[in-house]
Amino acid sequence: MRVEDVVHAPSTPLDAPAFPAGPHRFTDREYLNITYRTDPAVLERVVPEPLRVTDPLVRFEVMRMPDVTGLGDHTESGQLAVVEYEGETGEYSLSAYVDDFPAIASGREIGAFPKKLGRPRLHVDQDTLVGTLDYGSLPVARGTMGYKHRTLATEDARAQLTLPTFMLKKLPHYDGTPRICELVRTQIVDLTVKGAWSGPARLQLLAHALAPLADLPVLEVVSASHILTDLTLGRARIVHDYLA
Repeated sequence: MRVEDVVHAPSTPLDAPAFPAGPHRFTDREYLNITYRTDPAVLERVVPEPLRVTDPLVRFEVMRMPDVTGLGDHTESGQLAVVEYEGETGEYSLSAYVDDFPAIASGREIGAFPKKLGRPRLHVDQDTLVGTLDYGSLPVARGTMGYKHRTLATEDARAQLTLPTFMLKKLPHYDGTPRICELVRTQIVDLTVKGAWSGPARLQLLAHALAPLADLPVLEVVSASHILTDLTLGRARIVHDYLA
């Protein structure tokens, strides 16, 4: 294989890449979002400087993605904290649990999404939208929301999903010392909202050593939304280099 072919291959193995080159288009990407207030002292311990916690809000999300170019059909769940960086409000991705290896590999290698293997699910149980997350065989989260109780304005749904997202990318040298340690920013700008609803919601988190969502306790559910979209993720860019 020629050097230029090696350089431009999307990933390894070279003859069967773990994921194809993006960008990846998401069709009928469906969200359950439950935003809740948590313990500010606990949240500040897991949000890295120079990000700031100004309001101790966390968004638990489950995303059903049945049609993604190059990545196929998968589901993802995780937590994001509301933060501020240089006067801009955004979210910091605390965790993401995914049931599809190409989505995990591309999310970590191309972007900086903190993706791990998990078993999330989003489904309708009679009159209730249910989002769950299992880690291995054990449940760690269950969110419920009244199914399509109230229409959510398109501009409100768009505002929720187009907040900047900050992520931490860490890669070691072969000797274990840090090689890349960067804070990056990404934002969804190519977004079509196909439907959006709100309703009553509850969230239950269960303690797990390797999926510690429950470390950020649910003190008060602030809002919930159910949003159906088509979108393309934006490219990440570096906003802070910890090694500089």
